[in-house]
Amino acid sequence: MCGIVGYAGTAPAQGSTSSATHGALEVLVEGLRRLEYRGYDSAGVALVTANGIEMRKKSGKLARLLDELDANPLPASVTGIGHTRWATHGGPTDANAHPHVVAGGKLAVIHNGIIENYAPLKAELVAHGHSFRSQTDTEVAATLLGEVYQDLEAAGTVEGSLLSTAMQMVAQRLEGAFTLVATHANEPGVVVAARRNSPLVVGLGDGENFLGSDVSGFIDYTRRAVELGQDQVVTITADNVTITDFHGVPAEGREYLVDWDAAAAKKDGYPSFMEKEINDQPDAVAQTLLGRSDIDGNLTLDEIRVDPAVLKSINRIIVLACGTSAYAGQVARYAIEHWCRIPTEVELSHEFRYRDPIVDENTLIVSLSQSGETMDTLMAVRYAREQGAKTVAICNTNGSTIPRESDAVLYTHAGPEIAVASTKAFLAQITAAYLLGLYLAQLRGNLFQGQIKDILAELAKTPAKIATVLANSEQIKELARSMADTRSVLFLGRHVGYPVAMEGALKLKELAYIHAEGFAAGELKHGPIALIEEGQPVIVVVPSPRGRDSLHSKVVSNIQEVRARGAKTIVIAEEGDESVREFAEHVFYIPETSPLLAPLLTTVPLQIFACELAMAKGYDVDQPRNLAKSVTVE
Repeated sequence: MCGIVGYAGTAPAQGSTSSATHGALEVLVEGLRRLEYRGYDSAGVALVTANGIEMRKKSGKLARLLDELDANPLPASVTGIGHTRWATHGGPTDANAHPHVVAGGKLAVIHNGIIENYAPLKAELVAHGHSFRSQTDTEVAATLLGEVYQDLEAAGTVEGSLLSTAMQMVAQRLEGAFTLVATHANEPGVVVAARRNSPLVVGLGDGENFLGSDVSGFIDYTRRAVELGQDQVVTITADNVTITDFHGVPAEGREYLVDWDAAAAKKDGYPSFMEKEINDQPDAVAQTLLGRSDIDGNLTLDEIRVDPAVLKSINRIIVLACGTSAYAGQVARYAIEHWCRIPTEVELSHEFRYRDPIVDENTLIVSLSQSGETMDTLMAVRYAREQGAKTVAICNTNGSTIPRESDAVLYTHAGPEIAVASTKAFLAQITAAYLLGLYLAQLRGNLFQGQIKDILAELAKTPAKIATVLANSEQIKELARSMADTRSVLFLGRHVGYPVAMEGALKLKELAYIHAEGFAAGELKHGPIALIEEGQPVIVVVPSPRGRDSLHSKVVSNIQEVRARGAKTIVIAEEGDESVREFAEHVFYIPETSPLLAPLLTTVPLQIFACELAMAKGYDVDQPRNLAKSVTVE
């Protein structure tokens, strides 16, 4: 949620017809395009020009801002800030959109997060004679920054950037989660930002520097990035990046190279990022598996830098996640408990720390977050570390906060995921969690080495099996299009099929805005079967009929139960399972695979179904209403 871009470049030399850097407006607009996936309801830019601060902002999509810029062009500039807002305080209106320009038109500010003490600060500022034009907490922070800047200017005691010093002083007074970015007409080549519990990254260029809420904001211009720590202020100019803490003490950020480029964030001919990312999944799983074992087949998770003796002493695992990532954790739980024989729980991050959980030094916390900036999960990880637990992050974003604040990290390598509703990150998270489970089993001796090699060998075959599912998807697309008027769909599964059913229902809710519910199939007779009526679509994830402990016959009985009551049954089953045909209106087959690995295949038809049905209804599958890609506030 909320996309932030900042830019400081170099003006061309007098008489020159070219510049090594870019115009600020070009950078800001392209950065905002890249950040649209985060979810937003208004957009705006502010430039420092020869005439001072010039600002344009509009509620609605970026296209409305671009129309405004065409109608009222901005002068040339090499310094500016841009923002896409996801409404928190105040609705999505022009007045509430960012940037907020205050201090007599000299100061422009954008903000991501929530300032929890904005109300007393606003009362204080009103008492000082200030008035407000918006309902936002951001304008309060901007006005406070303008007041502090003015006081410092009057005192004349600060050397260097007044804006940097003012930002440090204001950041000390703010409570909550925030990234605050500002530029001032009196300092035309300077952009200053502060971060607390909210994402911000620096991009390093040649004669130009960038800020972004993530690297997508500047990936068209540089792949060199610097991660910022907690409670830091960064000042960028065309030639310099300076980092301090909130009290002005110099600090350093870690530079790293972004391992994907701008081309990876393009649609590659697909109508939507969602479709592209569904089709990226064979590669996402393959890349996550790549380089994880040595020549002898032993798992070597180099990123897991926790003392093996500590991991051997673990007697409990808690997986922390939200939304789709929580369902990935639910899938992983079955495998980790089976392979490692360690009790494993899956907790919603936003509930975890508020129920006084029992956590100690023998607890391993595994957090799942695509962005690495999910605020609920970050705060839960911090709480767990305070209680003495060891923490491992499974994440797709290098340099993000959760991996930095965890004891170890296992990166997925799914590449950028732009569509708000997660697809390839889900499969990559499951894959990474499987690797972690196998690593723990290897370390603790729960599995023989030959067993681990066999599982890894089957995992290695999974990308090709996913590709087969994708190649045979036309039938499920046709079904989805024929169901565009459906108002409710129920999903059933057992064992690892249960979280897959819940994820399938979530995708349909996210994309098509219709009622969908995922149930454990065994729960049917305990209440949910009352929902079944004539014509009710029910999608069932059927386990393999192979294996000593197969639940196949029980799930087939569930299909019979709902069909007898008028349900329209749609079945996802393993190739060769002909026994389900007589009980289903539609059957979609996946290649044979081990039961614990089946979610990597059974999820894919459900993603395709939700995406195709939503498109048939005319909806934007990349940016569903009311949703943000990365939830960076609690």
